[in-house]
Amino acid sequence: MRKPYDLPSLGDLACFESAARNLSFKQAAGELNVTPAAVSHRIKALEHDLGQALFNRQYRGVELTEAGALLFVALQRGFETISDTVVRIRGRHTRAGVSIAATTAMSGLWLTPRLATFWKAHPQVAISQVIQDEGMAQGVDLSIHYGDPARETDETRVLLRDRIIALGSPEFAHTQGITSLDDLRAAPLIHTQSGTNPYTEWPEWFAAMGAEPPVGPGFFLNNYLISLNAAEDHIGAVLGWEGLLGSYLDRGRLVQLLPEAMESPLPFYLRIHGGASANARLFADWLAESE
Repeated sequence: MRKPYDLPSLGDLACFESAARNLSFKQAAGELNVTPAAVSHRIKALEHDLGQALFNRQYRGVELTEAGALLFVALQRGFETISDTVVRIRGRHTRAGVSIAATTAMSGLWLTPRLATFWKAHPQVAISQVIQDEGMAQGVDLSIHYGDPARETDETRVLLRDRIIALGSPEFAHTQGITSLDDLRAAPLIHTQSGTNPYTEWPEWFAAMGAEPPVGPGFFLNNYLISLNAAEDHIGAVLGWEGLLGSYLDRGRLVQLLPEAMESPLPFYLRIHGGASANARLFADWLAESE
């Protein structure tokens, strides 16, 4: 009987996904509770089925070929959708509440301050926040991201897209005497680097100003709220979205160092996960219109 889907062995695909995610047959073996030889055997069977190599084997490890990278991206998207559905089926029950995932920074700076206003209008809807700084949001109705919403397969709503400015504490601004882009390039800068939730960074900002990359000391952190705390402690300048950091500016906790500003290349957007409830959609529409 003809199969409805033209797919290799699902076991081979799951084994490949683990090996590709870890870039290690040994780590995949530990994750799947099999031997490295078994992983290697399955990968070879999959490569034979597809007629091309998925990994370049090297002395110190493996790396994905172009075909391997294409397959890995497709599998990640598929497994994420399946996992999200399974979580929902396992926990399915009648509820009035809404669950929403966001990073620590987005929750603290933008989402939480809006909840009181929403509850005044809709006191019957309970909101559960899931703080998630790494990985993909699963098992929730909604999630907030910084990036390109066109890459999502689910429905989305744009929440925020504004100017990115250079900020520092009043003391930092005074001691550094920053009056030009060249001054800022040579000053201590705070860099926020988070692999799965990337932020617009200093090199992009200076490039948008038509300036060379920064040359001053750098302080590298992986959490945006901690970056803001470091800026308040006079450690360096930090990039900030005006719409997120209005309270910092209004209270003088941070000040704009230069008049130059960059239009944000990407928006903060809301993802409406498959199977979201009517209350989740109500909350999503309210958030999108609250700006």
